[in-house]
Amino acid sequence: MMHAKLSLKKDLIGPILDLGGGGEGVIGRIYGQQAVAIDNRQEELDEAPDGPKKLLMDASALAFAPGEFSHVTAFFSLMYMPSDIQGQVFAEAARVLCPGGCLHIWDTDIDSAFPDPFLVELDLDAAGQPLRTCYGIIQEDAFQDADRFIRLAQAARLRLAAHQRHSGCFYLRFVK
Repeated sequence: MMHAKLSLKKDLIGPILDLGGGGEGVIGRIYGQQAVAIDNRQEELDEAPDGPKKLLMDASALAFAPGEFSHVTAFFSLMYMPSDIQGQVFAEAARVLCPGGCLHIWDTDIDSAFPDPFLVELDLDAAGQPLRTCYGIIQEDAFQDADRFIRLAQAARLRLAAHQRHSGCFYLRFVK
């Protein structure tokens, strides 16, 4: 199991679409009604804290108008999306971003998640709210890394603006 410490500030202005925003709902915890949390599993949305608008939706087929959001976020959610749809997820994120809008990704490199699961335990400062959580998957084709996400974002015509690594995790920010 990997262990990481992360700190997020409340510094995004404008409407936010949070992909995979169920479960711990980290972005929704921080931004409340400023965020729309989507997830493809109702039980994950039911588990998420109150605050953001919660919608059952597939991130590869967003039901929003072009340019509707200033920010799209994916907080440790891409690992749960099959690799064969991730390109469409990036294309949809780019479509719903307004000009100058940003896609934010917090995630981790995964070399293997089978036969043993991949687990990352996070100690998180969510804009002053302490949270300890764990994300994990067990899947044969689970490989992911920052370079793969950079290529997918560039194919969706998003420009890399920030790339940070710490505690075995990474943060990527792309601009439309």
